Amino acid sequence: MESPTQHIELNVKGMTCTNCALGIEKYLKQEGLDGVSVDFSNEEVQFELDPAQASRLPQFIKGIEGLGFQVVKDEAEGAAEGMSKVERFFWLSLIFTFPLLLHMFIPWHVLHNPWVQLGLATPVFLLGMYHFGRSGWNSLKTGVPNMDVLVTIGALSAYGYSLYGTLAGLGPDFLFYETAASIITIVLLGNVMEHRAVRRTTTAVRSLMDLQPATAHRVDCHGGQESLVAVPVAQLRRGDLLQVNTGERIPVDGLIREGQGEIDESMLSGESLTREAGPGEKIIGGTVLVSGSLRIEATEVGKGTVLAKIINMVKQAQADKPGIQQLADRISAIFVPAVLSIAALTFVLSFWAFDLGLQKAVIHSVAVLVIACPCAMGLATPTAVVVGIGRASKLGILIKGGRTLEQFARIRRVVFDKTGTLTTGDFSLAAIHCAPEEAEAVRSVILSLEQHSTHPVAHSLRRALAGHAPAPMAQVRETKGLGLQGQGEDGHSYQLGSFRLAQGLTGDLDHSLFLLRDGQVWATIDLEDEVRPEARAAIDYLHEQGIETVLLSGDRQAKCEAVARQLGIDQVYAEQLPQDKLQLIGKFAGETDTAMVGDGINDAPALARAQVGISLSQATEVAMQSAQVILLQGKLDLLPELHRISIHTVRTIKQNLFWAFFYNVIAIPLAALGFLRPILGALAMAFSDVIVVGNSLRLKVKKLG
Repeated sequence: MESPTQHIELNVKGMTCTNCALGIEKYLKQEGLDGVSVDFSNEEVQFELDPAQASRLPQFIKGIEGLGFQVVKDEAEGAAEGMSKVERFFWLSLIFTFPLLLHMFIPWHVLHNPWVQLGLATPVFLLGMYHFGRSGWNSLKTGVPNMDVLVTIGALSAYGYSLYGTLAGLGPDFLFYETAASIITIVLLGNVMEHRAVRRTTTAVRSLMDLQPATAHRVDCHGGQESLVAVPVAQLRRGDLLQVNTGERIPVDGLIREGQGEIDESMLSGESLTREAGPGEKIIGGTVLVSGSLRIEATEVGKGTVLAKIINMVKQAQADKPGIQQLADRISAIFVPAVLSIAALTFVLSFWAFDLGLQKAVIHSVAVLVIACPCAMGLATPTAVVVGIGRASKLGILIKGGRTLEQFARIRRVVFDKTGTLTTGDFSLAAIHCAPEEAEAVRSVILSLEQHSTHPVAHSLRRALAGHAPAPMAQVRETKGLGLQGQGEDGHSYQLGSFRLAQGLTGDLDHSLFLLRDGQVWATIDLEDEVRPEARAAIDYLHEQGIETVLLSGDRQAKCEAVARQLGIDQVYAEQLPQDKLQLIGKFAGETDTAMVGDGINDAPALARAQVGISLSQATEVAMQSAQVILLQGKLDLLPELHRISIHTVRTIKQNLFWAFFYNVIAIPLAALGFLRPILGALAMAFSDVIVVGNSLRLKVKKLG
C-alpha cells in the first residue's frame, strides 16, 4: 500500500507579479512535484510531497529562496515586513527623484549640473537595481522573465546613456537621469498601490482566519482540584475540556459536556439567526457564544476543524485557474521576450532606418520597455476570482475552484434531487403499520438498522424513535438505492428500504418505507416531508435565465411528479437507482453544461459526474467531497446568488483581459513611434495594474441582481 502524500503550504514573499508565480511553479514542477499551485494574491505556494521526497523539502525551500523570494513562517509578520520594505524604497526614491524633476520647471543652476544630477540619480538607480534587478535576474533563471526585466533594462539604459554623456562632457542633450529615477520611483509607487489593492481582494480569507481565537481556557484537574489555564489554541489536543463564557468565540470544534447557550454561527454560514445548544450537541470552532456558559470537549483541533477546512477550501479555490486564464498565462510567459525584441527593433529602426539619432533611439526603446505591462494580463483573472469567491463565502457559499465559477456561468441545465434538496429532508413519522403485538419489536428493529445510515430519513427516524431500545443486530450494511439489511440475534434477517424491496410481495406500494423480515413484508412506514419554501423562487430564477430544470430521484413517480408540478420543474426522472442517476447525468453533461444539486450518499457519484456538483450543508461527508460547491445554509435561495456571482465574475475577467490586451496593443506602438516619453510610459504601466485590480474590487460592492 502506497504511503499518502503530504500536502505542503508555504508562505512566500517577494512575488511582484504573476510571472513570479509562474516562475516558482515552473521550478517546482521541474523538480518532479505534483499538485503545484502558486497563489500570487495570497502569497502562498502549495504542492504534494511524496514520502520519498520528504527529506528534500529544505532543498525545495532553498530553491525558492534562490530565485529571490522569501519563505516565511509567520505570515502576518512576513506580510507587514514585505509591504513596509516596498514603501520604504518608494519614499527613499521619491526624496531623490523630486529634485531631479524640479530642474525641468525651475531654472536653478545647481539642479542643471550633470554631477549633481548623477549624485541624485545614483541612490535611486542602485536601489532600483537591488529591488527590480535582482527580481528580474532571478526570473530569467526560471525561464519565465517578469516585468522587472523590462524595468531594469529601461532604467539601466537611461542611466547608462546619461552616465556616458556626463563622463564624456557631451552636454544636457545626453542627460536623462530624471528618466531613470522616475521609472524606478513610479514603478515602486505602482507596486505599493497594486499590493494594497490585491490585499483588499483577499479580505475574505483573512476575515475567516480572524475567527480563530488565539487562546482558549482549558480545564485542568490536579489532585481533584479544577483550574482554568489560558493556553494557545495551537497547543490544544483532542479530548481537552474547555470553558467558554458569554461573548467568547468557540476555540475548536467540540461536543458540549455541560451548560446551555445560544450560538451565533452567522460568520460561517451567513445565517443570521442564533440557535440554542446544550449537552451532547456539536458546535463549530470560530462561532460565538452569545449567552450562557459551556464546557466543551475538543473533538477536532488544528487543520481538522471545520473552520480550518473552510479556510483551506477558499484558499485552494482562489488559487485555482479557470480555463480562460490559460491563454493569458501563455501570453504572459512569452510577453517579456516579445517586448525586448520590439524594443531592440525600435532602437535599430530609429537609429539606422529613420536616422533619428542615438538620443531619440534610446528614448523610444526605453519607452517601449517601461510602458509594456505583462502583469495586467496575469492579474486579470486571479483578482476577479479571489473577489468573487470571497463574496460567495460571506454569503455561505463555498466554491472549490475558480474553474467552477466559469463553468457555472455557462450552465444551461440544473438537475435536482428531491429528498433533502427540493424538500426539507426533515421528515416526520406519520405512521407505522404493523400487527399491534409487534409494534414495539418493529420500532426497535427500525432504530437498530437506521443507526447505520447517514441518510436524512435515518436522522428523522432515529429522532422519532429515540425513546425505544434498539434491537441487537449484526452484519448491518447499506445498499445504495435499496436500503439497509441486517441479521438479528433473534435469528431473523431484516431489510428496510424503499418500495423496490416490496415489489412482488404486496400490491400496496403507497408507503414511504417497507420493513421485511425473512423476505416478507413485516411493517410499512409513512413519512411526511415538506417542499422547501424557497425552492419555487430558485426554480423561477433559473427559468428566467433560460436554464432548464430536471427532477431526478429514486422516489416513486407519483410523488416526484407532484413535487415537480408544485415547483414548475421541466422534466421528471423518478425511481432511479444510483447507477441510473450516474448514467443520466453523464448523458445530460454530454448534451449541455449541467449542474447537479443533491444531498445524500446516493448523490455522490452524480455530483462528481456533473460539470458542477452542488451540495447542501446537511449533506453527508461523501456528498460534500464530491461537490464543487457547498451551500452552507442548506437553502436553495443561495443558488441564484451563486449564478449571479459566477456571471459577474466571468464578465469582470473578460473586462480585465480586454483592458490588458487593449492597453498593450495601443501603448507599445505609441511608445515605439515616440509619442510617449519614458516617464509617461512608466506612469501608464504602473496604473494599468491598478485599473485591473480596481475593476475586480468592484465585485465586492457591485449590485448583482
